[in-house]
Amino acid sequence: MSLKIKISGVSDLWDEENEVFLSVPDQVLELEHSLSAISKWEGKWKKAFFSYDEKTPEETMDYIRCMTISDVDPIVYSLITPKMAEQIADYIGDSMVATTFSQVNQNTSREKITAEILYYDMIAYGIPLECENWHINKLIALLRVCSIKNGNTKKMSRAENGVYQRQLNEKRLSAAKKKR
Repeated sequence: MSLKIKISGVSDLWDEENEVFLSVPDQVLELEHSLSAISKWEGKWKKAFFSYDEKTPEETMDYIRCMTISDVDPIVYSLITPKMAEQIADYIGDSMVATTFSQVNQNTSREKITAEILYYDMIAYGIPLECENWHINKLIALLRVCSIKNGNTKKMSRAENGVYQRQLNEKRLSAAKKKR
């Protein structure tokens, strides 16, 4: 699923480099937060998109360019308002799925997730490469489901199991007290 944002045109945009006024018509910016876009971005910046480093404004704007699937005048990126940027951030953060995962099945690997790792996982699970254009959160959820269904989940240690059971018991106790 893509995000479409209407960019209102402007007739008096000053181009400092060429010292002329520009006229930019209304345009629709169509974006896909996908493995394909992430792969393009990582290819340019040579770092993992999912790293915990905060992206610079330049890296963020370049990712929006990588997400763009519509044909637009490059000047439209300078017309993105803070409200539009918020829409884009909400779209990127949307899970896009109904599936939920318990913390028990969380992957605790310290491996950096890159586009190539995700492509490998797709191939390993027999997921068609056309899915590289799915919203990335939907694709990652599918990969997690494949991992869980194939029994590739890490077993909990005794200590982790104890913590999990204690939390479960506390929730049950709390629910029982509310019923009284």
